[in-house]
Amino acid sequence: MDTPKKEYTEKQQAFLDALMGEARGNIRKAMDIAGYSKGTKASEVTIPLKEEIIEQASMMLAMNAPKAAHGLLGVLDDPTALGARNAINAAREVLDRTGLVKKEKVEVTNNGGGMFILPPKADDVAQ
Repeated sequence: MDTPKKEYTEKQQAFLDALMGEARGNIRKAMDIAGYSKGTKASEVTIPLKEEIIEQASMMLAMNAPKAAHGLLGVLDDPTALGARNAINAAREVLDRTGLVKKEKVEVTNNGGGMFILPPKADDVAQ
């Protein structure tokens, strides 16, 4: 079943377009571009659009994940390049936030010959 698409006012749509485009994330600048008055509080515009803003920011990160991956590979080719450390950190942050995180292993050792008692498994069915 499809959920109905949310309808936006002209100003709201202009704000969302400007926020991820020309305003480069600057809320006040996006409001100005969209035609909101100087007296309009940022919260009045952003609270009703919270989910859309988060969704667009998430999409922006996803769209830049390949660039981040290439940045990491570029450092492999030239690790002495100016700003290589910053490129690695920025790429890591983008990739982490898009779900491409490093996997951590947890190693459990038991040299004492004891046993582990685990809690019972929870049912997958929500109660």
